[in-house]
Amino acid sequence: MRPKQAAGSQERAALQGTFVNMNKSPFYTRRTTCRLCDSANVECVFQLEPSALAEAYLPPELAHEADERFPLDLFLCHNCGHVQIFDVIDPVKLFSNYRYTTASSPGLDAHFRHYADEVVAKLAPPAGSIALDVGSNDGTLLRHFARHGLTPLGVDPAQDIARQATAAGIPTLARFMDADTAEIILNQHGPVHLCTANNVFAHNDNLGKMADAISTVLAPDGAFVFEVSNLLDTVEGLVFDFIYHEHLCYHSAKPMDAFLRRHGMQLFDIERVPSKGGSMRGYAQKLGGPRPISPRVAEYIAREEAAGLYRTATYEAYINRVNRLRDQTTEYLRRCREQKLSIAGYGASATVTTLLHHFRIGELIDFLVDDNPIRHGTLSPGHRIPVYAPEAIYEKKPDVVVILAWRFADRIVPRHSEYLAQGGRFVVPMPEFREYTAKNS
Repeated sequence: MRPKQAAGSQERAALQGTFVNMNKSPFYTRRTTCRLCDSANVECVFQLEPSALAEAYLPPELAHEADERFPLDLFLCHNCGHVQIFDVIDPVKLFSNYRYTTASSPGLDAHFRHYADEVVAKLAPPAGSIALDVGSNDGTLLRHFARHGLTPLGVDPAQDIARQATAAGIPTLARFMDADTAEIILNQHGPVHLCTANNVFAHNDNLGKMADAISTVLAPDGAFVFEVSNLLDTVEGLVFDFIYHEHLCYHSAKPMDAFLRRHGMQLFDIERVPSKGGSMRGYAQKLGGPRPISPRVAEYIAREEAAGLYRTATYEAYINRVNRLRDQTTEYLRRCREQKLSIAGYGASATVTTLLHHFRIGELIDFLVDDNPIRHGTLSPGHRIPVYAPEAIYEKKPDVVVILAWRFADRIVPRHSEYLAQGGRFVVPMPEFREYTAKNS
């Protein structure tokens, strides 16, 4: 039986999202087979609370627009080992008006600078050759490749972001990466020596078509470099809040290698990197390409097998750990409410949407604050919680601030020591429950 939804507060009851009727929604479908190998031998291993679309922060004037909640269930393929969600939102709805930009995410510009430096040093693409980035967003990574003398070219379906990137000097095709886009690139630029795709390789329901398009544009000695959320880190680091509808896939090396081989490419190296709560950087080439296969690929797969990533029991333990923290957090916040204490949340990102829904605490939060100005003045997805600048915790003086952006708690707490000095409390729900006051900060 699907978990019941959390009840909304009286103040926001009229604005709550409704659980989607999957048979009637024009932009929702559910798969029945594995996205990588097409096997029907799949099992639901983690059933999260149904959630609104993670990035659907709205201006107040759109507060009464329909805001459906969609199932958010994680499936394990027992044939190839791939982990994924089967509930698919029309990508046009998800990405055509997408507002997230790479530059708005803490530390990503520095990450992409190092990324470009390392990839160019490792692969030595010809000077002046095309650096193609699939899902290029605002062109942050491509600007760093341009520093190395490469010619940047982006592909991104977000219309406004693509126009802005092009106007800023990063030519960007406002398209999905498919066979037609591959033909345009080949006709206009020729084969590509370097193609990258970062996190976007988890966003596409038709990954086979995207992989075929990438393989098509790749030069015989070219390389495809991708970063995706690392399932090993998702499990070991408890970063369950990276599970949302935009992220259809939660990748690991074994199923990825088999998938790429089915689409004319092969992994030749792999690295574990810290970005986005833990990511995997893969290096691929056309089958039979010139680069030797690094022993790291086999070592990586062996590490995944030892961690039990392809076993149901691993996810049962994972669910229990997450839900224990959920129960601890909810109990604490409900006690605060019984004591008539005010509660704010720190963070207004996509991951916060998942956390608020699954922890069932949206109705307990009076307002959110976030460092990203693009969120200020908006309402959160589903719960319609108002979002303000961080200064609001000094103006409104909430008794408790829950750090929903928990991966950044070590930065947030010291930066707001004044709030603690004024008698406030910070609560961090993950990866273990912590409370900070002026005495223990």
